[in-house]
Amino acid sequence: MTQAYSSLALAEPLKRAVADMGYEFMTPIQEQAIPVVLAGQDVMGAAQTGTGKTAAFSLPLLQRLMKHETSSVSPARHPVRALVLLPTRELADQVAQQIAMYAKYTKLRSTVVFGGMDMKPQTLELKKGVEVLVATPGRLLDHIEAKNVVLNQVEYVVLDEADRMLDIGFLPDLQRILSHLPKTRTTLLFSATFSPEIKRLASSYLQNPITIEVARPNETASTVEQRFYSSTDDDKRRAIKQVLKDRNINQAFIFVNSKLGCARLTRALERDGLKAAALHGDKSQDERLKALEAFKSGEVNLLCCTDVAARGLDIKDVPAVFNFDVPFNAEDYVHRIGRTGRAGASGIAVTLVTSHDTRLVTDIEKLIKKKIEVEALELDDERPRGRFNDGRRAWGGEEGDSRPSSSSSSGSSSSSSRGYRSEGHSHGRDRDRDSYRRAPVSKDPFFDKPYEEGAAKSEPASWEAAKVQPVRGVSANIKSKRKVAALFRPAVAPVAEVQ
Repeated sequence: MTQAYSSLALAEPLKRAVADMGYEFMTPIQEQAIPVVLAGQDVMGAAQTGTGKTAAFSLPLLQRLMKHETSSVSPARHPVRALVLLPTRELADQVAQQIAMYAKYTKLRSTVVFGGMDMKPQTLELKKGVEVLVATPGRLLDHIEAKNVVLNQVEYVVLDEADRMLDIGFLPDLQRILSHLPKTRTTLLFSATFSPEIKRLASSYLQNPITIEVARPNETASTVEQRFYSSTDDDKRRAIKQVLKDRNINQAFIFVNSKLGCARLTRALERDGLKAAALHGDKSQDERLKALEAFKSGEVNLLCCTDVAARGLDIKDVPAVFNFDVPFNAEDYVHRIGRTGRAGASGIAVTLVTSHDTRLVTDIEKLIKKKIEVEALELDDERPRGRFNDGRRAWGGEEGDSRPSSSSSSGSSSSSSRGYRSEGHSHGRDRDRDSYRRAPVSKDPFFDKPYEEGAAKSEPASWEAAKVQPVRGVSANIKSKRKVAALFRPAVAPVAEVQ
């Protein structure tokens, strides 16, 4: 049975903040990680997103920093003592907000720095002094080079979503940042997967870490229903709309492999009448934040994302995730479907598979160690429907027609012999169709007679009998040229000299 937060040896301000957030019992990762971090040991944790990792490292860090709490306004009394590094702007902002809520009753300061925003407001916050700094690696290096922040008193370092930071290519930046930190420190590394690269990183920067695994590495959440449907590239949008309709889904993440594909899909869904927004790396920070707020408030139903932009987003009660494209990296599949089924809630993850995705699906099978069955999805426009006589017009009342006239048909026999609408699809206007159709036109018997070569010839037409007029050399409609006097005298030939 999980432990209650009341059993933790936390300071009173932290307990009040936890109570305000409605926390009563710890999640498995919190139950295992908080005591280890309180003891000051390095941690290498494997946990899926949505399991409470932020509280697992934030609360014990704040508890250990309470000894440095001071009411002084001097920036020198508030050096950076805890550094939290994350791969994306959205995740950094999200974690910073949670840390601020945990520390709201304390005198500890915290701030966040990330790219895509002006550095001046961030510099002002750093100059005031902060104990907890949340950052993305690139922007933190900018502030280090500008001498806006000093990290020589850092006691705790958190590398959250470390596998994603390595995938993005942040390893050189991480190495540069860690070189500015004291050798004696506590390092916490959290990752959704334990790849060989993560293990090498841990062996380089962690000292005798305690390994914590709340679930088997690379295991998907049991609360997420996983479905794989075969589809073509042209039918993927219709497949998404079909699942949304059949499952009565109001909101969902849709993952695309490229930024261009994400933008195109968003525009196509909007043309289909769906409320969609895009979230990818080419969007400015303001646009990304607005898209997230619109999705959280319900103004937008579908959020089309790339893997980097949506990594670590914690939005509650999202019922579904669609993989419009099968991810190139099998580990990204685990992260994608972790956007739903969070905190014990149920969710569905739908992956659309084309004929070119066989190898990628096999990689996912090997990673999650589950057999994947690719199913066929029946779309609405592929289901049988009634048609008007197989697309041909059905006129009545004439010889050779496939339908008898309305005067000779009545009741059920009439409706069964019409053949232009299947059972269950007839409407009231079809019953009165004969009442407003034109009456059949009678045929002229003259055109049924055979050709008679000896028939008398009719008189020639007047225009044929008219006398042919002589052809003029110049048309009457053409005006003759106006004669203009010569501007120059004609040259006179020289007179031969008489001998």
